Amino acid sequence: MLFRLRESLRAALHAILNQGFRSFLTVLSIVISVASVITIIALMQGFGVQLSEQFKGLGTNTLTITPYTPFKEALQGKKSRLTHDDMIQIQHRVDGISHATPLLNISAFFQGKVRYKASNTLTQIYGTTRNYESLYESYPQYGRFFTPTDDRSRRQICVIGAKVRDDLELPENPVGEFLQIGSQWFKIVGVMEERGELLGFNQDDYVLLPYRTARSATGGALEASIDSIVLKVDDLNQLPLVKERVRRVLRIHHGLRAEVDDDFKVSTAEQLMDSVSSITDMLTMVLGGIVSISLLVGGIGIMNIMLVSVVERTKEIGICKSLGAKRSDILLQFLLEGFLLSFLGGVLGVALGFGLAELVILIVPVLSSVSIPLWAVLLSVWFSGVIGIVFGIIPASKAANLDPIEALRYE
Repeated sequence: MLFRLRESLRAALHAILNQGFRSFLTVLSIVISVASVITIIALMQGFGVQLSEQFKGLGTNTLTITPYTPFKEALQGKKSRLTHDDMIQIQHRVDGISHATPLLNISAFFQGKVRYKASNTLTQIYGTTRNYESLYESYPQYGRFFTPTDDRSRRQICVIGAKVRDDLELPENPVGEFLQIGSQWFKIVGVMEERGELLGFNQDDYVLLPYRTARSATGGALEASIDSIVLKVDDLNQLPLVKERVRRVLRIHHGLRAEVDDDFKVSTAEQLMDSVSSITDMLTMVLGGIVSISLLVGGIGIMNIMLVSVVERTKEIGICKSLGAKRSDILLQFLLEGFLLSFLGGVLGVALGFGLAELVILIVPVLSSVSIPLWAVLLSVWFSGVIGIVFGIIPASKAANLDPIEALRYE
C-alpha cells in the first residue's frame, strides 16, 4: 500500500511539473482566494486587538457607565442622558468606589466652534478630571495635564488634540496660546500625544477642559450630556456587588419602573473587551465566509483543468492500465494531483495574505497591526486541500473508468 501511494504521488508530481505553466495558473486561483481570506481575517483580528487595547488601560477594577437608549424609546425619538446629578448620586450613595472620572460633552452649547486668531474649526469639547490620563492611557506630548487645583478653582485652561492644533494652524508647541470657545478664552496648557484614526474617526480631534470649568462655561447646566463615568472599585472582589448598587441607584434616580429597561449601561473593562471581541469575531466570520466563496471558483478551475488533462493523457492512462495499473491506482494519482495543486495554493495563499495585510497597514494609518490566529491558517490550508479532493473526484473517476483498449486507440 505504501509503495502504491509513493508511486501515485511521484506520478502526480511528475504530471504537475510537466505542465508547469498550466499548473501555475491553476494554483494561482487558489492562492488568490486563500490570500483574500487570510488578509480579511488578519486585518479584522488585528483591528479587534487594537480596539481591545483601548480598554486595557481601564484596569480590571473599573466600572464604566454610559447612556443607553432602549430600542422602543429610540424609535420614539428619545435619547438617554447621564448628568452631573447622576454622578453626585453615585458618589454619595454607593460605597466602595473612588476616582469617579466623567467625560462631559459640552460641544452642543458652543456648536463645537473653537477659534484661534483668524482660524476656526469644529471639534468635540469635553470636561474631565486629572484621572483621564491614566484611565485612557493618553498623555501630553507638550505641556501638562490638569491638576486638582485647576479643577477646584475652575481655571480657564484647556488641553487640545493634535488635529485641533493643525486645523487652527497653531505652532508645533502651542502651550501658552489662547483659544476662544464661545465668548470665553482658554489658555492652552498641553497638547495630547497623537493617536490617529479609529473606525474612521480622528482620535485627536478634541478640546479638554477641567470638569468644573466646563460646567461653569455652560452656566452649570445639568442638561449637559456626560458621555461616560468611569469608577474605580476599591475592592476587586466587591465588583459585582458595586455594579448592582450603581444600577439600583441610577434606576431610582431616573424614576424607572420595574418593567422598564435601564436607560444606561454599567460595564466592566472585561465586558467591554469581550463585546469588542465578539463583534470583530462575527465580522471576521461573515467577511471571511463571503470571500471564501471564491475558493469554490478555484475548485471549479481545478476540476476544469484536470478534465482537460484526463483527455490529453488518455493514451498514457491506457498504457498504465495495460501494464497492470489498477483502477484504484489511477484514481489515487489524479486525486493526489488535485490535492497537491490545491494544498500548494493554500500554503502560498497564506504567505501572500499575510504580506498583503502588512502592506495594507502601511497604506492605511487607521490600522496599526495584523493578527492571524492559528485556526485561520490551518483552516485555510485544510479547506483548500479538501477543495482539491472534492473537485478532483470527477476527473479522477473519469480517468479511472477509462477502458484500456479504447484508451490505447485514442488519438
